[in-house]
Amino acid sequence: MENVPPPAELAEILNGFVGGFDKLIGLKFTEARLGELVAEVEIGPQHLQPHGIVHGGLYATIVETMGSVGASVQVWESGKAIVGLDNNTSFYRATGEGTLTAKAAPVKLGRRSQVWRTDIFGSNGKLMASGQLRILVIEKDTLPGKTAVTKD
Repeated sequence: MENVPPPAELAEILNGFVGGFDKLIGLKFTEARLGELVAEVEIGPQHLQPHGIVHGGLYATIVETMGSVGASVQVWESGKAIVGLDNNTSFYRATGEGTLTAKAAPVKLGRRSQVWRTDIFGSNGKLMASGQLRILVIEKDTLPGKTAVTKD
């Protein structure tokens, strides 16, 4: 895909699109290329549930964002849009501090659907959570609003 920016520029471009809930949680892309994304979230008090550990919703949000953005990059040149169909997130370890690093890659890249897996690691390098996002590829004009990542 010749019009997708090179990896050195793509993470910066994607960070320019971060807004809304993703901005609220502090998600920042550190690496981006076709078929692979890496992002970080510095854990703060706003991410914790009453027991002082990261709220599961943060992990689910990261899985949703990573899969959605990865899928958007895959359809970048086609003028298509994507919507999430199913988010399945599992939690393995608890933490209440440090940085979460999320790594996403496609499991399936189809013409009408995609599946992306995201693994989320703690500062200690251990797997904290993982999840899959199932995505539908649609015509952009069928969406009520803007897509997060477009080539225009």
